Amino acid sequence: MLPIRVHTAHGRSYERPVLPFLSELAGRLDADENDFLIVERITSDPEVFIQVAYSGEGAYQLEHRAGSHDRHFQTHLPTAAEVVAVMARWARQEKGWDLGPVWERLEFAAEEPAEPLPPEVERQLEQAVRGWLRGGYHDRATLTESAEDHLVDGTVRPVSRKQAAQLVTRLWRERVAEQAGWVGETDPERLARAFAALGEAGITARENFACCRGCGLAEIRGDGPPDARGFVFFHSQCTEGAADGGDLYLLYGGFATGDDAADEARTAAVGREVVAALDEVGLAWVWDGSAHDAIRVTGLDWRRRLTG
Repeated sequence: MLPIRVHTAHGRSYERPVLPFLSELAGRLDADENDFLIVERITSDPEVFIQVAYSGEGAYQLEHRAGSHDRHFQTHLPTAAEVVAVMARWARQEKGWDLGPVWERLEFAAEEPAEPLPPEVERQLEQAVRGWLRGGYHDRATLTESAEDHLVDGTVRPVSRKQAAQLVTRLWRERVAEQAGWVGETDPERLARAFAALGEAGITARENFACCRGCGLAEIRGDGPPDARGFVFFHSQCTEGAADGGDLYLLYGGFATGDDAADEARTAAVGREVVAALDEVGLAWVWDGSAHDAIRVTGLDWRRRLTG
């Protein structure tokens, strides 16, 4: 698999595709409504990407940006196979990946920066965005929208979309640089493996699901396969607690049948499967074994890699 995300002209996204699938996507490009692909590494600076557009008559315009508008280059290639070969080398960050094609720099007008935020507004907004980045589940578009709306008071909107985007991009880059020093599997990645195993075993397992306990419990049954035996999830407030250094609370249960005794037994059985999955990936937990006690994942070093 390639460590990239591919965006198509139809608005679809594909994460970590294998090379043959990337070749298939490039081979489908035409001069109609399916005329470009944008590829970004997982995870990188938002101003680092490579993209291709079908320019007609069997030719392709390939472009890459290397961190800013004045480092944006283009070349022209005659076949989709040649495009994919360059993209694959770029995705793998191979030394000399750009050798071969003749690149020329594209000229773009420098974008005017947003008006500076008042210091107190900027401080409050930075604090909120850094917290969301620590959680690790939001992409840049979601973070920008949240930042724009965070300090709204009635009809007063102290932060514009442009100001929000500029601040999010700056803090995103800081977080990407920080996580470049992370080595090996992180605790959130271990948790994701445990949840994936539970899903394969017939338990609907969702990370950062819904805004609160009530909404999560109301929505979880409809979010998984109809034959799921039970569920486990944690909501966004649980994520915030774990990212701030606390325990991660997991809500779990068997889907209710109306038989209270049987439902309680089923919930406890799901709880035992959950803690067994946590054991399998090496995560510590606290739970008294009853259907009425939340499972707490303890001792977490919450370093979730950004992927948006």
